Amino acid sequence: MKETVSSFMAKATIKAADKEHRRKINFNIGKYNAVVPQGKQQFLDIHLAREKAKNIKWKAIETLDKQLEIFEAIITKRGAKVIWAEDAQQALEAIGKICEEKNCKTLVKSKSMVTEEIHLNDYLEKQGIESVETDLGEYIQQLDGEPPYHIVTPAMHKSKEDVARLFAEKLGTDPKATPEQLTLTARKVLREKYVQAEVGVTGANFIIADIGGIAVTENEGNARLSCSMPKTHIVVAGIEKVIPSMTDLGLFWPLLSTFGTGQKVTVYNTIVTGPKQANETDGPEDMYVILLDNGRTNILANEKQRESLYCIRCGACLNACPVYKNIGGHTYAATYSGPIGSVITPNLKEMGEWKHLSYASSLCGNCTEVCAVKINLHELLLENRHESVESGYGSFTEKMAWKMWKQAMLRRKWMNMANGGMKNRVVNSLMKSWTAHRGKLEFPQKSFNQLWKEKHGRK
Repeated sequence: MKETVSSFMAKATIKAADKEHRRKINFNIGKYNAVVPQGKQQFLDIHLAREKAKNIKWKAIETLDKQLEIFEAIITKRGAKVIWAEDAQQALEAIGKICEEKNCKTLVKSKSMVTEEIHLNDYLEKQGIESVETDLGEYIQQLDGEPPYHIVTPAMHKSKEDVARLFAEKLGTDPKATPEQLTLTARKVLREKYVQAEVGVTGANFIIADIGGIAVTENEGNARLSCSMPKTHIVVAGIEKVIPSMTDLGLFWPLLSTFGTGQKVTVYNTIVTGPKQANETDGPEDMYVILLDNGRTNILANEKQRESLYCIRCGACLNACPVYKNIGGHTYAATYSGPIGSVITPNLKEMGEWKHLSYASSLCGNCTEVCAVKINLHELLLENRHESVESGYGSFTEKMAWKMWKQAMLRRKWMNMANGGMKNRVVNSLMKSWTAHRGKLEFPQKSFNQLWKEKHGRK
């Protein structure tokens, strides 16, 4: 636990002081902020739309078992195979078995945070299988040997010059190539991989219960190619992705597009309801859907934290968070960064080791304000803090400090016994954990209580 915390603090300190890093992030977030208001104009009442979406997700999560069973029954009838995975290892073993059966040497995958969560690329590499990211941002990150920096914009921290230098080093392109030229290079490389690949892997933006379908939204067409060109299509989806009806997409697709990229709707929107049917000429011969738990039922069982399962992964909270804008995505050392990552990671993994993420917040509430489905993120961060203390994960120094604070507040005269100099010494010298990553506190020589009495008397 100490190693995880110290690593986070060290990375945060470095990134917060890196002005060039912050310039790149804020430049890209600035472009996002400029277009989101335009996307919101498609809604007659954006607040009502968000509230409606929250209610739909509430229904879906409250009836999660039934919704998933309906989905499984329908998509199975169309020839797909549904695999239930309790944890990452079960999901990886299932994918490994499928790849072995299909004699897979090359696998293409579209952007998927859940495959990042189970570390699929690392697993496939150990199995001797080439796993190729086909989303341009993810492809850039893969070339650089880095995980995604952002839920929606994986290479947000890179400038066009950074990408040009990376492509020159890895692919032999002109170091001064334009973004258009770099895109064409990536397209040429990836097209060959689509032809070679025996297996394609996608995530799912939504699991549609009533039609037994998988909904995927994107801007590049790589997900559509990943699920249609290879003979085998594997979907890896968290169980919380379910929505009750196909008609709900009329709300969720525009919301995800607007809050994710500022668009009214993304360029490619695909619904997959199974493998190629007898009367169809295109599509995969086999389709597998891996429904991943990996800690999600722990959140489901926690009534106070259950709301975090409503998240549609638009990334809006990351763009709004003053902490994220300073320290970036890699500092979190977890799949999901920013406010939503700070909420769910301690519950998906282990509270004791990851509780520090819930403290990496100013609690300004901006994340809640911009959430597409109105998740009370700042309240959930507070709840995480409360649960970590109740579970006994607070440090001895922290516990003693709060006990002393409580006693002082209950007995005001104790506070007035010491002058400002004494209070400064206690906090800044004795409680070094407080000042380790903060500036020193400077107490006034006289308390507010004393000043009030001097001015107004003892009334």
